[in-house]
Amino acid sequence: MKLKPEQLEKHLQQELKPIYLVSGDEPFQTDTASRQIREAALAQGYSEREQFHVDGNFDWNQLQASAGNLSLFAEKKLLDLRLASGKSPGVEGGRALAAWAEADNTETLLLISMGKLDKKQQQAKWFKALDKAGVVIQIWPVEAAQMPNWVRARMQARGMQPDQAAVQMLAERLEGNLLAADQELEKLRLLCGEGEVDVEQVTAAVSDSARFDVFALVDAALLGETPRLLRIFNGLRGEGVEPVLVLWALTREIRSMTGMAWQLAQGNRVDQVLAQYRVWSKRKAPVSAGLQRHSLRRWQGLLYQAAAVERVIKGRAAGAPWDELVQLGLKIAGLNLLPRKLA
Repeated sequence: MKLKPEQLEKHLQQELKPIYLVSGDEPFQTDTASRQIREAALAQGYSEREQFHVDGNFDWNQLQASAGNLSLFAEKKLLDLRLASGKSPGVEGGRALAAWAEADNTETLLLISMGKLDKKQQQAKWFKALDKAGVVIQIWPVEAAQMPNWVRARMQARGMQPDQAAVQMLAERLEGNLLAADQELEKLRLLCGEGEVDVEQVTAAVSDSARFDVFALVDAALLGETPRLLRIFNGLRGEGVEPVLVLWALTREIRSMTGMAWQLAQGNRVDQVLAQYRVWSKRKAPVSAGLQRHSLRRWQGLLYQAAAVERVIKGRAAGAPWDELVQLGLKIAGLNLLPRKLA
């Protein structure tokens, strides 16, 4: 039986299945699903837990041996079987899992965690046997378009009721790393408390943070606020922020600005373009300033420069990463202090 991650919590309130397979390459969601299953198992009497890490030398006979080896004080047992991302059970493991699915292990719950399954693996006998006897939860990355719903759900689970502008702001800032995103939402709960949360509260909470962030950097560049831009660059560097993260934020914005500039070049109105790209009210000023400052051709050129900076960061071209990032930021802000070849 297949379940979506959002269906798992309700399912676990019922009688547990003997087998659970959690599959996916998004660490936060896979870890969350596995933790929910372990907690539900403990609550339903699976008081003993044994963990196995599967590698090339793993002895699959350990599974059945462990199932029959309950401690004196345990009524039921959870076997936590973990395969590294990109690894499959193999021929021997496939046979062992298929046999397990067909056996009567009433006092044992088997939890399997592994990476994303391809179509061939989902056609294998062992997968079909597990699917028939238990529950399969396949985890997929949260795409940018899904991020607002994810943010809203995580906030509501913490007792916060955010408005749409707050959700949109947080979704843009937190995209890309769900674990870090969840930690930031917990910090926000501590700062704002439970109940209604609007974009002004979120902005204040972010402003009260002792650190400079890459999103403030992007807005300073779009607004042409050169002194503030340089201060934020120095702050990020001093805090040990990785250059690749700063480049990600700048490139993401340049790519979006290029798309909007192209729409304007086709004769669309600014308000139509801002609405199409879901630019929330607090960001309309910096985005509009950037669109007025640079033409489509200029934004395309900045994309090429961002690619050149990436080569420097990765060591494929000569240069100092932070110096290159500053040059890119200054050009977005409308300055071009040093000539540079983009090739």
